[in-house]
Amino acid sequence: MTGWTGSCHCGAIEFAIDGPIDELTTCDCTLCAMRGALMTKVPERALRVLRGRDHLVLYQWNTRVARHFFCAACGVYVFHRKRAAPDHFGVNVRCLRDFDVAAYPMRATDGASMSVVGPREECA
Repeated sequence: MTGWTGSCHCGAIEFAIDGPIDELTTCDCTLCAMRGALMTKVPERALRVLRGRDHLVLYQWNTRVARHFFCAACGVYVFHRKRAAPDHFGVNVRCLRDFDVAAYPMRATDGASMSVVGPREECA
């Protein structure tokens, strides 16, 4: 398949990925570890928000370069603009329709070593 559609849990946000998915990644930074997302990296031009842009809530922490987007209604993480590759998005593949995670290779990302501050420091 060369394109995918997905949504948050409540359906308020719908999006499309134009193009193939080559691999999946996990990340062990504190945020990704807690949310348990399984992601794929896509170029900025390949991600389209079809509906619900007004439901996207931004969360930033650490260096505040990466931009993590969640649904304001159901709280599901849908995608984030990447810090290490700001012209790409990390997309939560668990939000994609009819997506078989077992059909793709998986790679672990060492996000923990990229943190410069802890989450508690930022929320205090």
